[in-house]
Amino acid sequence: MITIHCFANSTMKSSSRILLLRRNLPFSGCPLPKFHHFLASNLSNFRINSDHTCKFRSCPLQNLGFRRVIDHTQKFSRVPSPGFGQARVISSGNVRRLSVISSVSSDVRSFSTSVETRVNDKNFEKIYVQGGMNVKPLVVERIDIDETIENNEESRIEVDGNFLNGENVKGVDESEVLITKREESEAEKEAWKLLQDSVVMYCGSPIGTMAANDPGDKTPLNYDQVFIRDFVPSALAFLLKGEGEIVRNFLLHTLQLQSWEKTVDCYSPGQGLMPASFKVRTVPLDGNNEAHEEVLDPDFGESAIGRVAPVDSGLWWIILLRAYGKITGDYTLQERVDVQTGIKLILNLCLTDGFDMFPSLLVTDGSCMIDRRMGIHGHPLEIQALFYSALRCSREMLTQNDASINLVRAINNRLSALSFHIREYYWVDMKKINEIYRYKTEEYSTDATNKFNIYPDQIPSWLMDWVPEEGGYLIGNLQPAHMDFRFFTLGNLWSIISSLGTPKQNQGILDTIQAKWDDLVGHMPLKICYPALEYEEWHIITGSDPKNTSPWSYHNGGSWPTLLWQFTLACIKMGRPELARKAVADAEKRLAVDRWPEYYDTRNGRFIGKQSRLFQTWTIAGYLTSKMLLENPEMAALLFWEEDYDLLEICVCGLSKTGRRKCSRFAARSQILV
Repeated sequence: MITIHCFANSTMKSSSRILLLRRNLPFSGCPLPKFHHFLASNLSNFRINSDHTCKFRSCPLQNLGFRRVIDHTQKFSRVPSPGFGQARVISSGNVRRLSVISSVSSDVRSFSTSVETRVNDKNFEKIYVQGGMNVKPLVVERIDIDETIENNEESRIEVDGNFLNGENVKGVDESEVLITKREESEAEKEAWKLLQDSVVMYCGSPIGTMAANDPGDKTPLNYDQVFIRDFVPSALAFLLKGEGEIVRNFLLHTLQLQSWEKTVDCYSPGQGLMPASFKVRTVPLDGNNEAHEEVLDPDFGESAIGRVAPVDSGLWWIILLRAYGKITGDYTLQERVDVQTGIKLILNLCLTDGFDMFPSLLVTDGSCMIDRRMGIHGHPLEIQALFYSALRCSREMLTQNDASINLVRAINNRLSALSFHIREYYWVDMKKINEIYRYKTEEYSTDATNKFNIYPDQIPSWLMDWVPEEGGYLIGNLQPAHMDFRFFTLGNLWSIISSLGTPKQNQGILDTIQAKWDDLVGHMPLKICYPALEYEEWHIITGSDPKNTSPWSYHNGGSWPTLLWQFTLACIKMGRPELARKAVADAEKRLAVDRWPEYYDTRNGRFIGKQSRLFQTWTIAGYLTSKMLLENPEMAALLFWEEDYDLLEICVCGLSKTGRRKCSRFAARSQILV
């Protein structure tokens, strides 16, 4: 058990003293550890407290309220200087016009894909700080921000509670950004209140939001915990509103919960694994009734239904870390040595050598948002899309030096291979389905057309009449002799957001959603997957799961309003915000009235889920984030990725040495230019 303790007296006065109790952790009792000289050389931004206790003071523990990310005391690096540009705000009725005149370019966090790409060179075990895997995360008193940056608050502009920094307006020359000021609806006001009420405090500071906060629920199970995946829409809502303290606290404390020990015990988390969730517990201190301690108790899957480790938690953590830097302009967090090491541990867990021949991640059922048995074991699209996003995030955030060059090479190799693999083999439209229908089987050669020995009889009867003439989508899973043709919404949306799909494919996915609106959106957006499993197929694949009842419930074709914000982000990226506005308007009619359910049942999402929790936080936060993104689409540009054409030039096939005659990158390049 890994726990984090925060000591306080019986009157609940907050204290800044935090004791990390971990297996073999050098901070136990908090003696000052002897760090390797490599670490010492990178401690210019850190201070260790002189009394040898370990403190976080980057997020003041005595501050009970939410403090805006930018105030007169904080200074961030990589923020444009006051000479970046001049700004003026012109008010006219309900519209405030912000005119930004750019004088210089902002400091761009650049990275390069032009690295050596050798297929079998996976010697990136040197990606860690010298000293090996026994180096523990740094616990710091505070971060010394670059004091040479003066008056940074002048280079960030607040309009109606939202901040625009130099990165938001880079490249803008004599352009105008229109911010519409409007009154919040009653649903929005209620949603904000509920989101604030769901905040979990730890040692007097906000650290996350609980999964659901229904006062009438007497058996919350683990819904009173802070889930990494569930907190992402909450974090974005707070960041877009200018409240970043809770997100910073969350990122730092979950980093401390990360598994740092390499084990062979099948009941212990692997090195680098992030917990699915954690809970703040208050327990007596050494049997003293006058004192108590707050403990962070993580769950790596050992308490979960099915005992499945969360593959997606670390990927979401990396994605949120990038979003925090992009929105706030505070890149000092991701540049910390302990954060850099945490990123590398997650990547090492994902990029490790194994038996698998595919560039996609091999995972078991229940390892992501669909956290019960639903027949997604193998290479589910959701994990691949999040994996691709996390790789792109990491490449942006990793400090470029000799120690990380092998890791960057491995990232570029995997990005290139993964993008081709998904685009070429997961994509289906009418043309591709006709090809599969005429596949020959049992082909043995490097030039085989049916590379995965897919049998045409696997094409389900519903598919031919369902796929629109214009458009297509990425299938849910691909394994030898098996294609899962179900439409999984989260994976398809994140393929758009991360540019895992080609521009043409991304538009095709939205074309499919628009053409099949009644099936995928219905009365409550959005279906988690389509279609639902039924009859014997449901019995066999789900094991007769009573919560994933057949059909159209929970993970088995249920409607999940939290998917709204990801749908909104994808629509804004592809220049089709009207689709998102329509979906948000449909959801707005019912969510507050229905008390913000976790999910909806029936084919069209008419009924509140039979076992759905009410006042579900990521339902609330997904709605708020969608509203803010639609009102300020320029902020959405900070959260998605455009196509990286340099990746198409990186070949990881090693074709010249294996007898293969064609390079798959030519196919990718021809497809991207369509």
